[in-house]
Amino acid sequence: MIQARFFSRFIVVALVCLLLVPALSAKPGNGEPIARLSASGSLAVWTTAANSERITLTVAGPDGAIYRKEFASGTAPSFRLQDLGAKVSDGSYRYEMRFAPNVSAEVKRQLAAARAANDDVAAARIQREAGLTEELVLSGSLSVMNGAFVSTDSTEPAAPGHQPAAAATGGTTSASSISSPHTPTTLDVVTADDAIIQGSACIGLDCVNNESFGFDTVRLKENNTRIKFDDTSSSTGFPNHDWQLTANDSASGGANKFSIEDITAATVPFTVTGSAPTNSIFVDSTGRVGFRTSTPVLDLHVNTSNTPALRLEQNNSGGFTAQTFDVGGNEANFFVRDVTGGSRLPFRIRPGAPTSSIDIAASGSVGIGTASPGAKLDIGTGSSARGGFTKLLIGNGGDTAQMEFFGTTKSAAVSYNGTVLSFFTNGASFVQALNIDNTGNVGIGTATPGSQFVIANGASSSSINAGATQFTAVSSRTFKENIASVDVPDILTKIEAVPVVTYDFKNNGAKNRMGLIAEDFYTVLGRGDDKHIDGQDVQMALWMAVQKLTAENKALTDRLAKIEGSLAQKP
Repeated sequence: MIQARFFSRFIVVALVCLLLVPALSAKPGNGEPIARLSASGSLAVWTTAANSERITLTVAGPDGAIYRKEFASGTAPSFRLQDLGAKVSDGSYRYEMRFAPNVSAEVKRQLAAARAANDDVAAARIQREAGLTEELVLSGSLSVMNGAFVSTDSTEPAAPGHQPAAAATGGTTSASSISSPHTPTTLDVVTADDAIIQGSACIGLDCVNNESFGFDTVRLKENNTRIKFDDTSSSTGFPNHDWQLTANDSASGGANKFSIEDITAATVPFTVTGSAPTNSIFVDSTGRVGFRTSTPVLDLHVNTSNTPALRLEQNNSGGFTAQTFDVGGNEANFFVRDVTGGSRLPFRIRPGAPTSSIDIAASGSVGIGTASPGAKLDIGTGSSARGGFTKLLIGNGGDTAQMEFFGTTKSAAVSYNGTVLSFFTNGASFVQALNIDNTGNVGIGTATPGSQFVIANGASSSSINAGATQFTAVSSRTFKENIASVDVPDILTKIEAVPVVTYDFKNNGAKNRMGLIAEDFYTVLGRGDDKHIDGQDVQMALWMAVQKLTAENKALTDRLAKIEGSLAQKP
């Protein structure tokens, strides 16, 4: 064996990486590529053979720039270097094309219904019956040198004894589609026994005599280096996939990369591109995985200089509507970004937010500012629901609590200070419109109602208690100004001119009422308006009538006394 331990360690590392990195591959149909690439100058064009509804092309530049565009069915996907900006960087450009299948409206409707019902089993069955279980993806690379694409039609000059590699297809090429890169010029060496080499080994037509190995134990040396695992199992039930370790594409303009290829399935499950930074993926001795860090602190640890994030992208190859969300964080916030919906940020947490800013209990109750919500929504109290009826609790840890409502130009609020529950209106100035104290008294315009119901406006107020038939009104001179006497000499005539009627209110209102008509009262006495009557005006009109009748009664009484006196003096 040629240093078997080296290969064992290598395979273990490769398998770990395989479990960590998603696939970027293309699976041709019937041995034919799903797209052919032609690149020259600053333009790359793909001629596709797949039948699809549309194609999504994504290109990643060596400087991290991303270009994405959708192409309708029948349109050849294309990309210009200028699409990534005015500055063109030399290097390797990775591309990926996803083919959205033609899905009928009925299948889309069925999938939407299954999703709405949260029925994943039904959704999987619908996808399987519609042939939507496999994604059609093509990935590959392009090289840019001196501001232009390296031609994909050229072939690397063969070294002596080499045969040229198979023609490039423009996509990630499986080793199964490439012929042997050389024909040995001497007889093969077959050893029917173990081989032990106490030194280093170089394999490949570019190996030379007196090769300087340094610390290399095994070296592959030629223009196409591959290690293939050819499983010859033929008995039923035994695994038989062939695998290959591939270093760099063989195509002109291809990628500098290291891949693990599934030769049997014609897929490339794992790839590392050239110039990937140190510790791009790092697994420590405890199994923790670091991305761009060699000292992962938790099971998964992402370390980067600008907004570490995770993209969750559902494409439309499964028949569902495409949707993309980002989850990330930086010095400004932790966020969920709706990329498809215009990169809105529906959920954000700012640095420094206190513990249990939002806390969901095992019961499903939501606490805001409390770790022990006592209701379906508990804002800062941590109190138990009273009587089993409480649905909303609001507090700030003490007696005082306030809830505000904001409109476009106005706002309102509800507050409780341990003594009075208050309702405020009218914008930022906040007028204390309604108050209920701990005894149940209600005040409008006052926070200290002295009766069961009090209406106040500045110094003026009226109040009433249960059982009373009239309001008690503030009437002291100390609360009044601009006081003037009222004299209506013909008050009795005016009162006589306002008829008392019976009536029914319209629209299912009160029936068989008795009272006055506002138009009549306003026309005769000039008080109120033609739609309303102030009860105190009516009372004062009657008061003046009583005063008038009292004065007339006194005058008649005095006259009668004089007449009776005169009659008493006659013989």
